[in-house]
Amino acid sequence: MSTASPPRTRRTRFFTRVAAIVAALALPVTGLVVLAAPAQAAAAATATYTKVSDWGTGFEGKWVVKNTGTTTLTSWTVEWDYPAGTSVTSAWDATVTGSGTHWTAKNVGWNGTLAPGASAGFGFNGAGGGSPTGCKINGASCDGSTQPGDAPPSSPGAPTASNITETSLTLSWGAATDDKGIKNYDVYRDGAKIATVTGTTYAQTGLTKGTTYSYHVVARDTIDQTGAASVTVSFTTTGGTQPPDPGGKVKLGYFTEWGVYGRNYHVKNLVTSGTASKITHINYAFGNVQNGQCTIGDAYADYDKAYTADQSVDGVADTWDQPLRGNFNQLRKLKKAYPNIKILWSFGGWTWSGGFPQAAANPTAFAQSCYNLVEDPRWADVFDGIDLDWEYPNACGLSCDTSGAAAFKNLMQATRAKFGANNLVTAAITADASSGGKIDAADYGGASQYVDFYNVMTYDFFGAWAAQGPTAPHSPLTSYAGIPQAGFNSADAIAKLKAKGVPGAKLNLGIGFYGRGWTGVAQAAPGGTATGPAPGTYEQGIEDYKVLKTSCPATGTIAGTAYAKCGSNWWSYDTPATIAGKMTWAKQQGLKGAFFWEFSGDTANGELANAIHTGLQ
Repeated sequence: MSTASPPRTRRTRFFTRVAAIVAALALPVTGLVVLAAPAQAAAAATATYTKVSDWGTGFEGKWVVKNTGTTTLTSWTVEWDYPAGTSVTSAWDATVTGSGTHWTAKNVGWNGTLAPGASAGFGFNGAGGGSPTGCKINGASCDGSTQPGDAPPSSPGAPTASNITETSLTLSWGAATDDKGIKNYDVYRDGAKIATVTGTTYAQTGLTKGTTYSYHVVARDTIDQTGAASVTVSFTTTGGTQPPDPGGKVKLGYFTEWGVYGRNYHVKNLVTSGTASKITHINYAFGNVQNGQCTIGDAYADYDKAYTADQSVDGVADTWDQPLRGNFNQLRKLKKAYPNIKILWSFGGWTWSGGFPQAAANPTAFAQSCYNLVEDPRWADVFDGIDLDWEYPNACGLSCDTSGAAAFKNLMQATRAKFGANNLVTAAITADASSGGKIDAADYGGASQYVDFYNVMTYDFFGAWAAQGPTAPHSPLTSYAGIPQAGFNSADAIAKLKAKGVPGAKLNLGIGFYGRGWTGVAQAAPGGTATGPAPGTYEQGIEDYKVLKTSCPATGTIAGTAYAKCGSNWWSYDTPATIAGKMTWAKQQGLKGAFFWEFSGDTANGELANAIHTGLQ
């Protein structure tokens, strides 16, 4: 990533860490960009910029200075401008300072002297998405030319695929922009350039059936400067036999129908974030349970909302007269591109579990109603089964149920009998392992013979519904000294379910893609007092991971979960590092896999979903 330099212990550790991050994210390296400044005399040096990697919320950049003159340089200074919102956050092998949008890098002692033809480089991490302009090296143009400054092009839009067959597909992407105009686009497949085209589409042939390919696109301007690469997106050709997921592990995420409104999270985000290639199952949440029957939750979001071409998974807009639109049609398109993903329709949830007691009074009629809805000819091909999220059988959630310990088993038995062996039947269940708690209230062991797997909700153990605290991690993996409630942790929940006869191979560990927090907290460690819930974007006391990772970075860990104190606010949440630990534990316990609530809490590049994916490999 830079020219040779004397060994430096801290620098070596930093480069090792950066290399590991770049390898884990598998982000493409963009092309070389030479920037020019206003006309000046030919320079005795040039400076060349490369964006080494981009992980959505930040990037790594690199400059290489070369002595193009005939005499030795004894020092060098590189200057450039970034647009507002883009900045340098750290640097190595140069002293970098900023003044407003202007940045200056000066050599350090050991790399300032350059003989004719010699080079030196320095790197940095940055935030924002802008590209450098107005570059100068020792006061002259960075490319030694008399051409006025010319900024590199922007990143093209995320690629989408249509007309996918066993051996071909048509790739499309949003146009890039440039101050002097776009000349063409380089198309990359699995990291290798396969074509250069002038338009924003490319017809790919000669592919192998049932195979997943990854694509990204880079724009070139009229002087062949390349900009940042588009996001990398994967598509799978039809036909063939999908290879089994390594270890057969489940990697399941909840997609919420209401996320398409204020959260502005759509099925296409699963593709642009790279998450679609990292999961095995999607639970679509939620269908309602009313009058003892499965019913539609939100008809507009489910099958009526019209998507424009740029919002659609395959880049094709909905029409006013097509028979199916909304999330269901987008999920259908997603399955076409990723046929290995299984999609289940989840019914109930915290808000809509009130109809389950009536359903339990006539399980056969309930199962028939669910089957009729899930297998409706308009969308039967979208769903691979059903998930029941009863919160909670024979116990209290938003409301209390007294159906008896056998009610849940009876309901699952009737559901399996109706849906048969060719459909998935699953359930989200409590993780309350306290003595006489919710796990003890229902026959989860007896019901397990009828399910493919349980999603054990090993989160929300603690939160600001206890407004004065004590502060505690909402998703502890294990118990710890001072935990507010015995049995409120993942390890105890899994152990109790196994003791009741549920095989570990039918249990998924739950991960929250959000944090829970308090305010008015003075103590950094868990166990402090509070005055109420911390402010959140959508609801007090709860916030997405994608917000918390920068607004309140983790300051410690306890019981396998991170916590953070910023100001008087105290939060607990999972990070890629704590998820890695939990996935190791899940494998040691012989669990089926993991699931999470829910997609929109993750970062734009899906770093939490990726942590689950890599942790279960």
